[in-house]
Amino acid sequence: MRWRSRRGGPAANPLAERCREKVRGLRLPPGEKLSIGELCAHVGTLRDRQVHIVTLPLPSAGPHGLWVATETRDYIFAEERLVPVHQQQVILHEIGHVVCDHDTSPVMGADASRLLMPSLDPALVRRVMGREHGDSEAEQEAELVGSLIGGIIGTWNVQPTWTVPPQAREIAERLSSLESPAARGPA
Repeated sequence: MRWRSRRGGPAANPLAERCREKVRGLRLPPGEKLSIGELCAHVGTLRDRQVHIVTLPLPSAGPHGLWVATETRDYIFAEERLVPVHQQQVILHEIGHVVCDHDTSPVMGADASRLLMPSLDPALVRRVMGREHGDSEAEQEAELVGSLIGGIIGTWNVQPTWTVPPQAREIAERLSSLESPAARGPA
């Protein structure tokens, strides 16, 4: 069974359409599963600047991830202690900020910069994108863009498929026949 929104179709949500357009603009290879590293390389090529992922223990009261832009590179920092699926969503969310090129906070202080990136000169750090309020439009846009990208590159699929063992094939076919033809889509 599939559920539909009572508020209307995709055109009813301009934010969602804008996010889908940004993801289409990435020209991700359809049907191919990309690693986060391959995704970063692809986004970096499109932006003509490298995108690096850094996992480390972040302060417990702080965000789970943030985007830091230097003159020539983008860094995405993510909490290393998160479970893998949560960590991946945090990274995709931050990539969403990169893809949307959201406005960021001015340069963080030199002490904070040295703490996160000891090998970088604090003067090189241009801007930082940490979490704002979860309900801000930029946060919603980054979350949706990240989720849409995750659906394309990963195993997160609205219509997952599983291999049916031979001994369960008959019952699976009978159960599938109970679903309406319209819900299954074209044959």
